[in-house]
Amino acid sequence: MSIIQIKEVSKFYANHTALDKVSFDVPKGCIFGLLGPNGAGKTSLIRIINQITAPDEGQILFNGKPLNKEHIKRIGYLPEERGLYKKMTVYDQLIYFARLRGMDASAAKNTINEWLEKFEATTWKKKKIEELSKGMQQKIQFIVTVMHSPDFIILDEPFTGFDPKNTQLIKDEIENLRNQGASIMLSTHRMENVEAICDNVVLLNKASLVAQGTVMDVRNSLKDNTYSITYKGNVDVSSFSGITIKENVQKDGNTTLLFTYNDKPDIQLFSDPMIQISEYREVIPSMQEVFLTLTDSSQ
Repeated sequence: MSIIQIKEVSKFYANHTALDKVSFDVPKGCIFGLLGPNGAGKTSLIRIINQITAPDEGQILFNGKPLNKEHIKRIGYLPEERGLYKKMTVYDQLIYFARLRGMDASAAKNTINEWLEKFEATTWKKKKIEELSKGMQQKIQFIVTVMHSPDFIILDEPFTGFDPKNTQLIKDEIENLRNQGASIMLSTHRMENVEAICDNVVLLNKASLVAQGTVMDVRNSLKDNTYSITYKGNVDVSSFSGITIKENVQKDGNTTLLFTYNDKPDIQLFSDPMIQISEYREVIPSMQEVFLTLTDSSQ
């Protein structure tokens, strides 16, 4: 089942194509990475899902029905450009947004207190937003985004301004929300976070979709028969036919070879009893490498 279905969506601005017949589904109950370089079309797509703008072509379905204004209540959106009122206190701000999203006053107070306690922020209630650090403001913005328990949550660069400890805190909360049944669309340039928490991804480049699938499917799609072996001992790798050495590193008595094999890799090539193998693996491109390869402007 999919919570969001993007069907042949296009968006044009004057002489610029922001989205060109983009199609993909966002499965329910997953963390979904929306990836791409600046100008790829991510923001245009997010704005369409939030009904800030409309597509020029194509359609978006929410839970199988054409996207409409009623669905906004079921969406949580954390924009890259944050939208808090700096002169309001933390508590008044949270109550304001909760009521704006239709939450009952009593339920809103309970939910706000739970989130502030979870983020160790109960002492911030009477502080104005402008008195908080950037990281603290980020936490309040995150609470604003999720406190009405939306079915679909869009997080645009949610880790900006966080130190490693608070980045992990937000990662944990994103995973908790997924485990509680929410579907999360995560737009970020930090590929290490994509690998850490995303289930599925799409990658946009120049208004078009260039990759989609699970994180491992996308990484595997660019693997090129490269292997790595680390061992101790002496072996004449030049005598092995079909191997192309890409890298040979000697360190602390170990040799690490990075090589491609023109046929099925055979570890028996290193079967000399004088050789001690500590690692042998196929090299799978990281999401960072996938991103750089598929969005290379020179291609």
